[in-house]
Amino acid sequence: MPRTVPGRLAEYAREWNELGVRAWAKDWWMRPLSAGNEIAPLIGAGEDQVTMMPNVSLAQSAVVSALDFSGSRNTIVMTSLDFPSVRYAVEKLGRRLGARIVVVESEDGISIDEQRIIDAIDERTRLVAISHVAFKSAYIFDLKRIAERAHSMGAFLSVDAFHSVGVIPVDVVRDDIDFLSGGVLKWLCGGPGGCFLYASPKVQATLEPALTGWVAHSRPFDFEESMDYASGAYRWMTGTPGIPALYAAVEGPKIVKRAGIERIREKSKRMTARLVKLADDRGLRLTTPRDPEKRGGTVTFDVPHGYEVAQYLISRDIVVDYRVGAGIRIAPHFFTTDSEIESAIGEIDSVLESGDWKNFSKRSSVVT
Repeated sequence: MPRTVPGRLAEYAREWNELGVRAWAKDWWMRPLSAGNEIAPLIGAGEDQVTMMPNVSLAQSAVVSALDFSGSRNTIVMTSLDFPSVRYAVEKLGRRLGARIVVVESEDGISIDEQRIIDAIDERTRLVAISHVAFKSAYIFDLKRIAERAHSMGAFLSVDAFHSVGVIPVDVVRDDIDFLSGGVLKWLCGGPGGCFLYASPKVQATLEPALTGWVAHSRPFDFEESMDYASGAYRWMTGTPGIPALYAAVEGPKIVKRAGIERIREKSKRMTARLVKLADDRGLRLTTPRDPEKRGGTVTFDVPHGYEVAQYLISRDIVVDYRVGAGIRIAPHFFTTDSEIESAIGEIDSVLESGDWKNFSKRSSVVT
């Protein structure tokens, strides 16, 4: 947590206490957009082109709800490496609206031959909804190539960038992305409830999301009986925004911008390469791409008794996570030191040798 967050939350509490409902007129109403403007430079977006939303599932669902699947162009293309929450939302809502879902499978659980994605996108495709970086393996998809194919076939591209923004360069203009969603919870050093949605200006004016609410109205305080969508990013809003989360959401992105995304990426590649070497030295099966240009910010490897070992590490204040079918995922960031990486791997060696992993149950009610 950035050191400035407690002060920002205290500021929220003070404004609530002193102003009450008048705080909306002061600046609360514009906070979804002002917070989005802190994130926009990190994805190559312009001012007032990013709005904040409670979570990526809602953001992706809003995109799907804006599309027409009633005709022959009714296909949504996804991959088996996409984050389950996005797949649940897109598949369930898409099918309810008449969409046909095509999932391009990964043969190794790490990467996908992107030509297979290209081949799956045809004249029947309405939407390509994929990850930028796969959440288990950290495989980086070639967004520009996929966007070119999608647009040549008359389809939209919606990207889940939760595992890329803040650790690798992202540019929605360069890659010609129609929609991009993500959150501050991971690489942007933020808290829960701080997710965002970018919609390309050239496509959003033609779409009307059915998943909507009064904040998306062009004249919300007129309380009209029918919807007249706002222009710009507010078009994708729904109901009343969660203001406290937005106070906490912006502090991490400010730090990431000061550190510099290119510098963060270079350090990340060096540290993940070291983790790959340490895993290879121990004969651990790597479930992450070896090519640094195709590898995001995490390294995952299959450790014996991986779940229990991960819980042991967490108990020692070495924060990792475990992904079923992939193993232990380690995510060094710009503030991580080389010695911390070495220490983490050393603790894995130690707990496997001592057998202390047996003291940690196979499952927990807490998701890490």
